[in-house]
Amino acid sequence: MKVGLLTGGGDCPGLNAVIRAIVQRIVSEGGSCVGIPEGWRGLIQGMSRPLDPSETDGIIARGGTILGASRTNPFKFAERDVPALRAHARDLGHALVAIGGDDTLSVAYRLYSMYQMPIVGIPKTIDNDLRVTDFTFGFDTAINIVTEAVDRLRTTAESHRRIMVVETMGRHAGWIACFAGIATAADYILVPEVPIDMPHLIEVLKRRRRDGKNYGIVIVSEGARFPDRDNFTLDEEPDPFGNVRLGGIGTAVAHAIEKQTGFETRCVVLGHLQRGGPPSACDRVLATRLGLAASHLIIQRRFGTLVVLSAGKIIEAPLDESVAATKTLDLTYYDEAAAFFRR
Repeated sequence: MKVGLLTGGGDCPGLNAVIRAIVQRIVSEGGSCVGIPEGWRGLIQGMSRPLDPSETDGIIARGGTILGASRTNPFKFAERDVPALRAHARDLGHALVAIGGDDTLSVAYRLYSMYQMPIVGIPKTIDNDLRVTDFTFGFDTAINIVTEAVDRLRTTAESHRRIMVVETMGRHAGWIACFAGIATAADYILVPEVPIDMPHLIEVLKRRRRDGKNYGIVIVSEGARFPDRDNFTLDEEPDPFGNVRLGGIGTAVAHAIEKQTGFETRCVVLGHLQRGGPPSACDRVLATRLGLAASHLIIQRRFGTLVVLSAGKIIEAPLDESVAATKTLDLTYYDEAAAFFRR
């Protein structure tokens, strides 16, 4: 069996661990693997490269993806791109493993449901916002990066008696902001699921200052919003899947804090730092488990499926329209975090 692998969407710590696991397992079963560079774009253009255990054995600690990625949507120009993609897929191998987030997996689902392409999917995203799985690899690394950054910012905030507003990724789900906020004992956490209550935020920061804390840490997710307006977006065209680029809420919150309190306030946007660098041990283990499970489905020819984490176990799930469903933050976590700033 010849298996093609592609990684789509944004890069994510743990992708190389998945690639390593699949290549090792498929080759050990007598098959071979080819990598498709740049996600769906590579398959449309017929690009490929061989993957073997000697090349992939040492990549588990590398961040990003050795295959490259893109936000290419074959169905945006379906009449031109989908036939080319299908022809190249037939030429490249007997099966395809698509590793990506909701957009990449939505394309995989359409290709399977419309054309019965032999596909197995693996979910990934640092945002942890896919409903099909309990947690995604990349998430643990992201919150560790945010935690380290805030720990460093705390020393300069304290030295200058400042409020530091830290904007995280996460799109329309507050998982990264909430978990990192808990881990860093942030004075306040702002997430998309809960409209910003600016008067309460100001009250908390002023109270902390009166109580003797001469600095403050506010964590805000890029998708957080004021009650009277939509998300802050950067002035750019949407990507091929219609997603707008979020950003700017941290600066707006920082300006409001400084204006209403008189406390010197700075905003730090962590941005793509959260996606970079080597994956955490937790993400390496999860990604490896998912890669091995996907390989098992390929070997059994159980196509149109997905491997996900559920209650600590890796299980098989159908590759269907649910791959596009967003999992917003479980507000149980936010209520636990808010116990420190709602009193």
